Amino acid sequence: GRNCSFLQEMDVIQKQDENCYCYVQNRTIHLQYLWSTLQVKVNSREKFRFEPISEKSNCRNSETVFEFAACAVQIFQKPETSTETFISIKQYGEDICFRIQPFKTELYTVSVKREMLDGKLLFLFVAGIFLFHFANSLSRSTKFFYLSGMILGVLALLVFVLLTLKRFIPRHSTFWILMSGCWMCSLYFIYCFKENMQWLWLEHRNYLLGYLLAVGVTSFATCYQHGPLTTELSITLFAWMLQLTAFVLMYCGVTIPQVAYAVIAASLCSKGLCYPLGAACHIGRKMKNHFKSKKLVFKYLTEEEYREQGETETIRALEELRSFCRNPDFPSWLAVSKLQSPHRFAGFVLGCPHVSPAETKAHDEEYGIGSFFLEEQLFETRAESEQDDPASSIHEGDEEDEDEMHTQISFPYATELL
Repeated sequence: GRNCSFLQEMDVIQKQDENCYCYVQNRTIHLQYLWSTLQVKVNSREKFRFEPISEKSNCRNSETVFEFAACAVQIFQKPETSTETFISIKQYGEDICFRIQPFKTELYTVSVKREMLDGKLLFLFVAGIFLFHFANSLSRSTKFFYLSGMILGVLALLVFVLLTLKRFIPRHSTFWILMSGCWMCSLYFIYCFKENMQWLWLEHRNYLLGYLLAVGVTSFATCYQHGPLTTELSITLFAWMLQLTAFVLMYCGVTIPQVAYAVIAASLCSKGLCYPLGAACHIGRKMKNHFKSKKLVFKYLTEEEYREQGETETIRALEELRSFCRNPDFPSWLAVSKLQSPHRFAGFVLGCPHVSPAETKAHDEEYGIGSFFLEEQLFETRAESEQDDPASSIHEGDEEDEDEMHTQISFPYATELL
């Protein structure tokens, strides 16, 4: 029933008396504010009481489960007393109202500042995307199983203890009733820890570190004793729990709920369409390989392969020629009339070698080892190498030629003297 001061971006308000403040959300959606938050800071030299004010008298008008949980927590939450407090307001969320009650007449300051990119929101969103798409592989990882057990033990100790003592609870209905109560208490604990995390770290750091160390080590020991998941049913349930947690992280990681719903729907569709898309890609690769023009690949033969292939192809061609000449349709008389040695051709057709022993001997004498042709080739190669010698060898050769000329010139006179 009291009028409240409306906060706007970049406001800095200084007052001494008790007053309430409200920030009314802008309903126009802008995508540049997807990870944007408003930081409201209240500080004073003396202690004051910070009391959130909810416009809803009850939680029946809550639209989502998260709003209902937040409303239920605010009912049991006591006003905070400190000299400094921070409020992080999501863009496009609900309207925020709070009351400041100073204990003494002391000046306090209320400042509003926009943070265009909140690192916490971006981290939650990226972690949700990663967790959803890799849930199946992470659910089969032993290290991630132990890490999840430690995180569950630290954030939801009652749930972890209940899961550990599940075999001692005979009835399933009793177990699920206890599980619901443990989850509600754990959510309240997580909300209180998030709201008072800075105060706990500054004032009770040793107790907080002791709790994290003790519960983390105990949770790891319990998970190690139990062992990783082995049955397909437990692995599938664990993967579903990871995907559900990923949806919560996606929703909490953006300031526009419509964008969160669209991302969740797109993730579900991409998960369902992975098999048809994989089949389509496989068919596309097969069709591409089928219609793709094959490039000619040339293989160079070695000297030995070249000789073997020549001998094989020669024998095959000679056999084809013999079979063709034996054909009744072959004009044998016309061919014989044009040949110089018909007897040799007839012997070739009947299976005799196409080269006589005398011709083989003559070929070896002319082109074989120790033949005149081979020696001539060797001498020509040596002469070419001598012509390619450096200039020094040329000068040496010139000097030798001069000596030979002197001897040749003096030789006739010597003959005449004789």
